[in-house]
Amino acid sequence: MLTRRTLILSPAALAVAATPVRLPQRLRVAILGLDGHTAEIVDQIPRLPDVEIVAVSDADSKTLAKFMVKPALAKAKPYADARQMLDREKLDLVAVCNNNGERAAAILDCVHRKLDVIAEKPFALNTADLDKIKTAASANRTRLGMLLPMRFDPPYLALRQIVKEGLIGEVAQIAGQKSYKAGVRAPWYLKRATYGGTIAWIGIHMIDLMRFTSGREFQEVLGMQTHVGFPDLGEMENVTASIFKLDNGGIANLRMDYLRTESAATHGDDRLRLAGTKGIAEYQASTGVTLMTSSQKPHVVESLPAQQSVFLDFLDSAYNGKPAALTLADMYRVTEITIAAQKAADQGKLVRI
Repeated sequence: MLTRRTLILSPAALAVAATPVRLPQRLRVAILGLDGHTAEIVDQIPRLPDVEIVAVSDADSKTLAKFMVKPALAKAKPYADARQMLDREKLDLVAVCNNNGERAAAILDCVHRKLDVIAEKPFALNTADLDKIKTAASANRTRLGMLLPMRFDPPYLALRQIVKEGLIGEVAQIAGQKSYKAGVRAPWYLKRATYGGTIAWIGIHMIDLMRFTSGREFQEVLGMQTHVGFPDLGEMENVTASIFKLDNGGIANLRMDYLRTESAATHGDDRLRLAGTKGIAEYQASTGVTLMTSSQKPHVVESLPAQQSVFLDFLDSAYNGKPAALTLADMYRVTEITIAAQKAADQGKLVRI
């Protein structure tokens, strides 16, 4: 059973969470681009005595200068040109955090140099580029990671545990939401060539969470997208909806928007609801994780699993040989599903995944 006893963290568990993570080798890391989840890398450095960030590249000099003041980058060298950084530095691992349209080429550039990669999501915006990455990574025996940090957050770990323990039975319907403030976006967001689509950029997070927590696979997808108002957002879609067929005949839906008002207390409003044959589990920030089953009245799950780290998961798997919570198969599959979902919305037709 998912109980307070199984979820609450003891002092010993808290001590383990703060323990340094050792690796069998020293790792020289570079960050290529400063878009997305760079904090997932930088914030873990104090726990990683065997990891050093030695270089950072970004074409925007102001963004680069602001980023370089972080203590974890005290010995890192800044570069305006990513290719120059890769040519000059002796590296083991590259965190590829550039824009969506240029990501696949940057990953391939690193892989062909036999460098390990942890990249922003998605790996690619089309199947052809994803296949190139798969082939090159296999041929060069490259270790690949993807920055999907949300599946390591306590609420989603709790939802996964609830499903795995059979508390809500077989999941038959999944409903996901991502609602964000639009704010002022960097220029690459405003062009489809570099943005790739809202489903590609933020949808992949919830697609991964729906699959991860439910244990279900996705087979087909229909979608729609549009842009209403806000001309300053350029070619960004600010409203999308996708419907997926699950492997057991069930249905999943994902709705997303960039319509959250600036008056809201938080940047985003993420929600996930899993309805099964024996009950319903759901999460949203305003209510926390809630659960109702055939034998339990609706209640809040008050104690959640410990926060985990996507970067530490990758390092432990790649260099310490531990089982990965986010596997390479997961990374490839969620990219395939996301490409199909974006295609379905672009073309207005059913796409087999």
